Amino acid sequence: MVCFVDYRTTYPEKEKLSSLGLEIIEIPICNDLYESINGHVDIQFNILDKKSKKVIINKNINNNFKNNLKDKGITYIESKNSLKYNYPNDIILNALILEKYFIHNLKFTDENLLNDQKDKILINVKQGYTKCSCLYVSDKALITNDSGIYNSLCKYDFDILLLPPGDIILEGLNYGFIGGTGGLINNNTMAFFGDLNHYKYGNEVISFLSKYNVKPIYLKNSKLTDRGSLFVI
Repeated sequence: MVCFVDYRTTYPEKEKLSSLGLEIIEIPICNDLYESINGHVDIQFNILDKKSKKVIINKNINNNFKNNLKDKGITYIESKNSLKYNYPNDIILNALILEKYFIHNLKFTDENLLNDQKDKILINVKQGYTKCSCLYVSDKALITNDSGIYNSLCKYDFDILLLPPGDIILEGLNYGFIGGTGGLINNNTMAFFGDLNHYKYGNEVISFLSKYNVKPIYLKNSKLTDRGSLFVI
């Protein structure tokens, strides 16, 4: 399996991921974005379909990254629009893509992304940083810091752990989002950039993960860091 990480992911973190049997592809810097998110996975990239290994990428991402995808047998489409510094032009790919649902601020979703997902149930939310704000546990179970997302998805019978914002490191900003702190490696294992034992609401997260038989793995012994999600395909 291949995992996608921010180019600023540390060597010990990458070493731990490699020890879990994952090949690592770094998301390169995008100079069109502000520094805090210019390498975030879920800003420049999204998985359209895991089974067929199909993804969408920032149209201006470098050719080395595109060639890396081809070498790994991963097919891709490119965004129609370019990422830009200011909101909402930085969130065009930052949707939460589930098996049956596509969740985003649909007003700002990139056209190529929306066209690919149009046959799913489309759920519009106000939060444009939708994937950043949601940690996927299963197709009907999520963890989020965003009350608007929580209220919207409860109408669709999702099981959601709503946590207060804060206590997550994101360099250059006051705090990051829970969705950017990690991701599932497989159905029963979730890797975190940091340790839930150093997170104010870590016990709540651990309990919720246990409910779905998901074990947390910590890539570093520190507070949680928002690196823009960990995607595995």
